[in-house]
Amino acid sequence: MTRLFFPSLAALAFAAAMPAAADPAAKLVADKSQIAFVTKQMGVPMEGAFKKFDAQVAFDPKKPEGGSVALQIDTASAGFGVAMSDAELPKAPWFDAAKFPQASFQSSAIKALGDGKFEMTGKLTIKGTSRYVTVPFAIAPAGGNYAAATGSFTLQRLDYKVGDGEWTDTSVVGNDVQVRFKLTLAGLGPL
Repeated sequence: MTRLFFPSLAALAFAAAMPAAADPAAKLVADKSQIAFVTKQMGVPMEGAFKKFDAQVAFDPKKPEGGSVALQIDTASAGFGVAMSDAELPKAPWFDAAKFPQASFQSSAIKALGDGKFEMTGKLTIKGTSRYVTVPFAIAPAGGNYAAATGSFTLQRLDYKVGDGEWTDTSVVGNDVQVRFKLTLAGLGPL
């Protein structure tokens, strides 16, 4: 059995969770941003990340209900930093990057929870399967003209058919995937 670690689809979801369609528009600063995922292989936590993603964000922290976010994640960029596992992730049982080169998230609602905290609901699509997810996040100044949106949420990989065939055994690769993100934005309105 090939040793493989499953990357979190949730990471995709949260990266997308940043608002992207209202005024003012903010620009994703990719080299200061991260979408990571944590799953368990044989009960041991394994952390990976997506190296390529983009987001269109339109969000006013003072009026979050008018905001939107669209996120696109390059599924072939998922990795754990382990050559054997990283070579398997783009293949059909996992992300099937040849057939589904991108995962995406599109927000449908954003609401303020107070103290710089928000909640976003939207559609996460991975391997052609779409489900609505709710993603909590916080926004804080990150120096200069930057703000950082951070958060995490958990999804079930099998809901998106990630880890088909022999990999559906959740005693080998866990079904829960925690997605953690930090999206650094330039040009976000006053916090």
